[in-house]
Amino acid sequence: MKMGASALSLLAVLEVGGASLMFMQPRSLDGEFGGEVNAGAVDSFPPGSVTHFPDGRFYLIRADSGGFLAVYQRCTHLGCTVNWEPNQNRFFCPCHASAFDIHGDVQNPPAPRALDTFAVTIENGEVIVNTADIQTRDQFAPEQLVHS
Repeated sequence: MKMGASALSLLAVLEVGGASLMFMQPRSLDGEFGGEVNAGAVDSFPPGSVTHFPDGRFYLIRADSGGFLAVYQRCTHLGCTVNWEPNQNRFFCPCHASAFDIHGDVQNPPAPRALDTFAVTIENGEVIVNTADIQTRDQFAPEQLVHS
């Protein structure tokens, strides 16, 4: 009886542990955060535009020069979600009032550095953003833009 109860207890612990590990693994689904997101046709983003992709957790910026930049929607201070304020042409963090320009550079601390980015590629006229790999940076540089 004791051995049976011990065996069942061990089995229950293993099941709970396995379920916990599976729950904690990051999702990696195409079209969502942690995978590749097809943002759409290059021509659907006018120069100077900022488009939010909530499922991908990023903003796609089309610079005035025509280049693309995907910035993570997470503030580099404490990780709050930044909002795009089109009337002020900036990203704003509501937690501690950090502000970032259209390229993600810090305008108002306490954020220590520019918003993180994701790799952007252009394939067959489509903008693809890979959210599986977060790229940190200190500030914006023109070579970070991807041109079609």
